[in-house]
Amino acid sequence: MTKVKTAAKRLEKVDRKLTHKASAKHDTPAMRAAARVGELADQPPLIALSAATLALGLILRRRSVAEAGARMLASHLLATAAKEVVKRSIDRTRPHSVKKGHDYKLAPGDDRSHHYSSFPSGHTAGAVAVARAAARVWPERTPSLSLAAASAGAIQLPIAKHYVGDVVAGAAIGLASEWVVDAVVRAATPDAQ
Repeated sequence: MTKVKTAAKRLEKVDRKLTHKASAKHDTPAMRAAARVGELADQPPLIALSAATLALGLILRRRSVAEAGARMLASHLLATAAKEVVKRSIDRTRPHSVKKGHDYKLAPGDDRSHHYSSFPSGHTAGAVAVARAAARVWPERTPSLSLAAASAGAIQLPIAKHYVGDVVAGAAIGLASEWVVDAVVRAATPDAQ
């Protein structure tokens, strides 16, 4: 086994161990409540928030609000598309599925079942993309937006939906997606820089 493969296997083992410790009590009333809060970072709520921000900006004729909404929506859609490409090419068993007796798997594949769709975290990708897009327009809100996005990712661990590596990969996808959208906006509006 090469050094890279050996290091990757060790990292995966640490990833699983950390996640299983963090999710030891994932099926409690408190964690079920946390999971419901975590669903605010799912695709429909984030799309609704982004579209509502855009619409409100257009209705009120507030350019910064409309711009934030447009950036949020575009960043979220790109992050979702990128996440889907990765998710459809890698099978990883979700932590809660392993706890229920499913065999652990991390391998290239195209299994579409929920049990094998852990990598990467779409909730994290979307939350990070939307938060970063809003922060481009309202930089003074960066700390609170970053905290909200980090919370959306962090909650995935104790509720046993994702591994640490899934959340990190989701955050990277969200950041990269927003960066691409920002680059397109800057290229399309050079006088606004």
